[in-house]
Amino acid sequence: MPKMDYEQGKNLIGRILISGIFIYAIPGKIIDFQRTVEVITSKNIPSSLSPFLLICAIFCLIFGSIFFISGFKQRLGASLLLIFIIPATLIFHFFPLQIKAVLMNAGLIGGILLGLTKVKSKTLKDLFNNQTIKNNCN
Repeated sequence: MPKMDYEQGKNLIGRILISGIFIYAIPGKIIDFQRTVEVITSKNIPSSLSPFLLICAIFCLIFGSIFFISGFKQRLGASLLLIFIIPATLIFHFFPLQIKAVLMNAGLIGGILLGLTKVKSKTLKDLFNNQTIKNNCN
């Protein structure tokens, strides 16, 4: 089993918890794609642009979450999640103002910004490769 110190474990758990809401949002956007496009269009986004923006959002959510959680390309993952959440917050929660949603998203943005600076811990790949090397030596 890979060895993980307290700091690495804490960082991994934090990245998983921050990413949870993004992962939760992915299936609904894919399964109910057309309805989501309609919601985007209802916010004065051109109907010709809405499907493209939704595909970009799904891409950002999937790859942002994978990279952010794994620690592999963590900054890229954090950036992709920010590219999703900042415009989504502005478009969907400011007009009309939904203060609870804005504050929750602000908290997520804060966590992701911390994740931009916390890239010194080992990635999941490093931890598993380290374990594979130890097992091959035995």
